[in-house]
Amino acid sequence: MKHTEEENYIKKRLRKARMQSIAFYVCRLFPISGKKIVFTTIEGTTGFTCNPKYIALELMRRNQKRPKADQIEMVWLVNDMTKAFPEGIRKVKNTLWNRAFHLTTARIWIDNSRKQLEVRKRKGQTYIQTWHAKLGFKPTCLDRGASFSRIAYLVSKHDSDLVDYWLSNSDWYDKTLKTGSLYEGKTLRTGSPRCDILINGVEEARKKIRERFQLPSDSRIIMYAPTFRGGSQNTERNVETGDHFPDYKKLKQVLEDRFGGEWYILLRLHPQLVARNMDQGVAKKTTLDGSRFDDMYELLAGCDAFLTDYSSAAFDAAVMKIPVFLYCDDYSDYEKERGSLLWNLRELPFPLAENDDELETAIKEFRENDYRDQLDALTTFCGIAEDGKASQNVCDEIEKICNKQK
Repeated sequence: MKHTEEENYIKKRLRKARMQSIAFYVCRLFPISGKKIVFTTIEGTTGFTCNPKYIALELMRRNQKRPKADQIEMVWLVNDMTKAFPEGIRKVKNTLWNRAFHLTTARIWIDNSRKQLEVRKRKGQTYIQTWHAKLGFKPTCLDRGASFSRIAYLVSKHDSDLVDYWLSNSDWYDKTLKTGSLYEGKTLRTGSPRCDILINGVEEARKKIRERFQLPSDSRIIMYAPTFRGGSQNTERNVETGDHFPDYKKLKQVLEDRFGGEWYILLRLHPQLVARNMDQGVAKKTTLDGSRFDDMYELLAGCDAFLTDYSSAAFDAAVMKIPVFLYCDDYSDYEKERGSLLWNLRELPFPLAENDDELETAIKEFRENDYRDQLDALTTFCGIAEDGKASQNVCDEIEKICNKQK
């Protein structure tokens, strides 16, 4: 975007935000509800998922033990009102006035992405930012260098200035927040709520996923979850073969040769790739479609291995101690687009492949004992704290916040 065009675009965005912020000031005519929490995920575009989901589930569990008058009221802002939510959560269409009313009258906000530029917070409110990644590969905010646009800076800074507590799971993540999220406030070392199921819910998830896809109970599953590439959005791809996708048939064969059993590949495409790439369906003998489920982690908890390119979920999957492989056939191009990655991928425990032959070799040569030793070293180096109690830890803090207002 040329400089003058960018300036005009920014002025337009800021002007629109100022106009829309009027709704938030008008809604200050209504009082703050001391036990009301408003959840949002990815600006309302996703449903009951990610870190906010697991916080909400723990609050629901606690609500069952409380008198009705003391229960937490939970509101979820969502764009698609067909999304399913459990009883106990009120879903609300994510329009400007609904957003303004519910955010302005809530005691606590919980989100995993940025609030819009028009959002205004009032005194007496607390914003807990869970974010949708902790340890990760991709640079964000200032770490992106020249590829971090001015409008992205303004949106990120606006949100970070509103945040009261940012959830963390490690020393490493704390240290990245200043440049990676433009945040210098308080953190809560709770761990990642969405990882709780990867520690506590594996057996149940293994059974559910095999029943859901009608697989044998002893079958084995690798999840393949590639990230979205902004510079290759228009690349023609299909779900069987295509740019940046491995050869699934070869992958299945080498997994069976190396680990034994019958393997299935569970595709978890990025939402911006699903509509374009899933229309033709998948070859059921080789692959399964897991892209349309709201919560990736319910699926991941039931898997035996994980394959990605640059998704932070690689670090989450490693919490389960399952094999994690990286397939990055565009490694050099991706770094040019996004900026230098936060890690040298070849120094991580996760075997890296840049083509199908390298992926086949990485799987054949995988050594579980060496892998686990390297994971332990990574955990120690980063100071990672994931104990399966993150949701409980967050809800303990929420109760403290609510009790202060009594």
